[in-house]
Amino acid sequence: MNYEEIKLLPKVELHLHLDCSLSYNVVKKLKPSIAESDYMDLFVAPEKCHDLADFLKCTVGGIELMQNRRGIQFAVDDLFSQLKEDNVIYSEIRFAPLQHLERGLEPEEVVETAAERIEYNSRLYNIPAGLILCTLRHYSAKESLETVKLVERYISSTCVAGFDIAADEAGFSVDEHIAAFRYANEKLLPCTAHAGEAKGPDSVRETIKHFGVGRLGHGVRSIEDPELIEYLVENGIHLEICPTCNIQTDIYHTYSEHPVDFLYNKGISLGINTDARSLVNITLNNEYQKLNQYFGWETEHFFRCNNYALDAAFIDSEKRVNLKNILKTSLK
Repeated sequence: MNYEEIKLLPKVELHLHLDCSLSYNVVKKLKPSIAESDYMDLFVAPEKCHDLADFLKCTVGGIELMQNRRGIQFAVDDLFSQLKEDNVIYSEIRFAPLQHLERGLEPEEVVETAAERIEYNSRLYNIPAGLILCTLRHYSAKESLETVKLVERYISSTCVAGFDIAADEAGFSVDEHIAAFRYANEKLLPCTAHAGEAKGPDSVRETIKHFGVGRLGHGVRSIEDPELIEYLVENGIHLEICPTCNIQTDIYHTYSEHPVDFLYNKGISLGINTDARSLVNITLNNEYQKLNQYFGWETEHFFRCNNYALDAAFIDSEKRVNLKNILKTSLK
């Protein structure tokens, strides 16, 4: 496949961090004095970080610019222009609302601002999208419960679609967050969770056990446990895979070593994502191009992964059917 063919493919992206996807154009609007070289230093992570914790240090710039309504709105607008360039037909966008309170916004204002702007851009670009609210590994049990209750409050009246836990899984246990996920499960709130990235298969197992999720952010280190791979296949656990990001956080040394092709051939439900567009300095078109280059993926591979992603998406059945019909056009 050539790049022009890849650009035309309809795509689904479920794992996408809003505060880690600010392009130079939008940063320049919010911070006019910044030079492009400074942007590259502050908003783009090194091509090879020491680990996930090292990578996460580069999230500070985007979060600082999203401490008021204008910053959040501009970030959403900018992200949708990127989604349009990648021919994304459905996306789920995530961020941690409690990180955006430093200049006086209330948590509800943060969520409402992001949700309203996502809904506006969804109509403008004809790209349906959901908003996933994240708690973070280093948060307290109280902060996790506060976040999941924001999901509960807004899920029926806005584009808020589900609950997630992100940040440094290697540095913090699941213990503080079990109550929040138990609450989410009791209230039937859709959940995903980062796991199997900075830590191995034990992280995946404990996350599934304690959080009761049917989707995992990353999950790639499941490959280290053959029995776990079988479990994921048998139970239809969806992996939100972000290959280039995993290379950057040094989980795998090179792209050719990444297990995405192995996992695909094992029959695991998986989708392809950028994770953090500015930090990783990647587009979804670029990610597809790499999969074609390194593993020989063609239209059928991408169709299957996007179909898996729609099956796992936090959407109603009518929207899923409509999106699958759009996806089928890539096979013609």
